[in-house]
Order: sequence, then C-alpha cells, then structure tokens
Amino acid sequence: MAEREPRRRTGRSPLFRGLAAAVLAAGMLVASTGPGYGTDGAPPVPGAQFTPLTAAVMTEPAPFVATDGKTHISYELLTTSALSESTPVRLDRVDVRDARTHQVVGSLSGQVLADAANPVGDPLPGADAYNPAPPGPTPTVIQGSQQWVIWIDLVLDRGQRVPKVLEHHLSGAVLAAAGPSAFEETVQITPTSRAEPLNLGAPVRPGTWFSSESCCGNTHHRRGLGPINGRFYVPQRFAIDWYRVGEQGQTWEGDPARLDSYLSYRQPVVAAAGGRVVEVQDGIADNTPPITPPVPPIEDTVGNHVTVKVAPGRYVLYAHMKPGSLKVRKGDRVEPGQVLGLIGNSGNSTTPHLHFQVMTTAEFFPTDSPPFTFRKFRVVGQVEPRLWDDNLGTQPTGVLPITPSPYQGLHHARYPLDREVLVF
Repeated sequence: MAEREPRRRTGRSPLFRGLAAAVLAAGMLVASTGPGYGTDGAPPVPGAQFTPLTAAVMTEPAPFVATDGKTHISYELLTTSALSESTPVRLDRVDVRDARTHQVVGSLSGQVLADAANPVGDPLPGADAYNPAPPGPTPTVIQGSQQWVIWIDLVLDRGQRVPKVLEHHLSGAVLAAAGPSAFEETVQITPTSRAEPLNLGAPVRPGTWFSSESCCGNTHHRRGLGPINGRFYVPQRFAIDWYRVGEQGQTWEGDPARLDSYLSYRQPVVAAAGGRVVEVQDGIADNTPPITPPVPPIEDTVGNHVTVKVAPGRYVLYAHMKPGSLKVRKGDRVEPGQVLGLIGNSGNSTTPHLHFQVMTTAEFFPTDSPPFTFRKFRVVGQVEPRLWDDNLGTQPTGVLPITPSPYQGLHHARYPLDREVLVF
C-alpha cells in the first residue's frame, strides 16, 4: 500500500506541542542551531523552533582543490534524534546552502543520502576488511534517540565561489503513530576555513606511487569515526597510504608473505616540508604480510613514526616505518627532502606502505585531519576496483589493474584523489 503523501505542517502540530511540552518540563532551552565540533558558536536562525533533529559539524569545513580541478569540501554532520525511541524520523533531503544567499551548493537525497549516512556505531554497514559497504537502505530512517553521521563531500565546479558560511537544511517527516508529519529545519550555521591547505613536497623518493584510501570515497580513512577521550573525531579524513608501483604496475613480486617482496618495503621516507620533530616512536616490529594483525594498543596504532611540526597548529605524520630505520630524534630540525627513515609494516598495517597525513596536534589520537596538497606530480592512471591495504597481498598477483585516468597529466598544488596512480 502506497504511503500517504504527508501534509506540510508547522511546529504547532500535536507532535511538536508534545515535544515542546517535554522540553519545557525538563527545564531546557532549545534553539535551532548550536556550536559544533571545531567551530565557534553561531547565532541561531531567526524564529526559534523545536526541531526533531539536532546537528553539529565535527570540523571546520576546509576547501581544497583536487586532481579533477574542482574545489572539494569534505566534513561531517553529526545528527541526533531528539524524539523518543518509538518515534522514527525519515530524513529525505540534506541541502548545504550558502548562509548569505541561501543558495544550495550541494544536496543529498535518495540513494546518495542513504550511502552517505549511518548510525555512529556502524561506520561501514555490511562491509569487512576486503569489501566496501553495500548500498544503504532507502529511505533513510533515523530511529528515535539515535545518533547518525552524515558524510558530506561537496564538489564545486571550477570558478564557483566557496561560501564563507554554510548552513544545512534538513527535510523529511516524523513517523508518528498518528501518521507522518513533515518537517523542515535549518541547522548548524558554520564558517568555512579561510586558511590555504599546506602545499607540500613528496613524502617519498621520485617514482610511481599508488594513492590508496585518500579522500573522498567510502574508505576507512575518510569514514573512520573514532570515539576518543569522550568525543568523536575523524583523525584520518585526508590521510593517504602510499604504495610503490613497478614498471609493470606491480606492488609486490614473488611471495606475498615476505616483507621484501613488496616494492614499498625499505623505500626512503622524506620530509615533505621543513620543521621540527616533535614525536618519534621506534622499536615496534614489522608485521608479517598479508595477515591482518591484531588491533594494537592505541599508542601503537601508527607504528614506528615521525611527526614534524611544520606550521602553527599543523603537524605532518609519517607512519608504519621499519623498526631501527628512523634517522631523526625529537627536537631535530629537518629540511625538505631529508630522509627520515624507511617504509615498514609496523603498527596497524598489513602490507608495507607509508601512512601520510597532516594533523592539528602532535599526537595521532586525538587529532583532526585537515586537507593538504602536493606541489607537483603527474597522474598516469587510476585503479577502479576497491583495493584495501588489508588485502593487497591476497590478490592473485601484485599487479594493480591500472586504467587511464580522466585527470592524467601534470598537476600543481593539488590533492590526489583515491586510487590514483601518479609519479612524483
């Protein structure tokens, strides 16, 4: 039986009168917006209303230009139902708008919304270490009292202006026992970052490299929601796993159970920018590939690593390095291109690679993950299938299925997109 088309109602419906009464009885004051993660408090939208969903932005949305030549803004909207467990909310549409003009700059609805939203305790529903998640169920229904994360990846065309302030317009229906009641709410007004992303040199020696798990698809970096010290973070949002690629497209040769079969193993790690070493960890043994290791203690997650402070509030992490190969100590000053150590397979790593990212703190946990770009590289291809570093060594051969990329050629001050093959 087809669902009856909901009639648009105002906040004066019985449902909202009940919600208002419950809120007032509890002595709470509710506004339609509030401060989010990593943002200053924003003024509420004129005309206060009770809203079935609340929302918070988990980072300051920061624009960057990728190899497609377009400006991307990738961040998260943490959404919570304020209703009882017995009252679900059907979320039909999320519009991201320029708060000044209210012009829509990006929308999520239907299957796109379903694939970009999930409960916080189920970050990759139906996925495992070897396969991406299946399509999300539609429509998107948030159960009462549940908290969901909506993964927002805006793509602005060339020349399109980046809004100075964003607002988020949610619409759908409260699925009450008496029937659906339509709602609309404007939530979480938040400024976009005015800071330019760090423009870095290569973190590895010249050659062909595979950029695995980079932004902006459904990868464990992009969608790695971490509950740390009592709040949520996305500490690897823009991290990239780098794998060395040979002339025939191979990432390993011979026996994939041997570390030295991997072309990445013992490759030099070099400073992508000058700065001061603020953290060094060494002495963690390499894992035997391609067996997924047990989850290490939180302090050993990134294995042997070097962290370099390169600017105020900006730190560069070089992780999963070979034990005994680190060539710097805490407090050392490093220059761009200086060798820091060798690629290994330590920490939470299955096959040898360099985990590379920019952080807002000297520690990996907790931190935020801002975007960055590389000064110069050439795209030579792409890999269509979803290959995770956990199963790279379990493929029939070590040869990547490289196909032509629509973005082939030389790039300057760009961020490499997921699964691109490029030459530094």
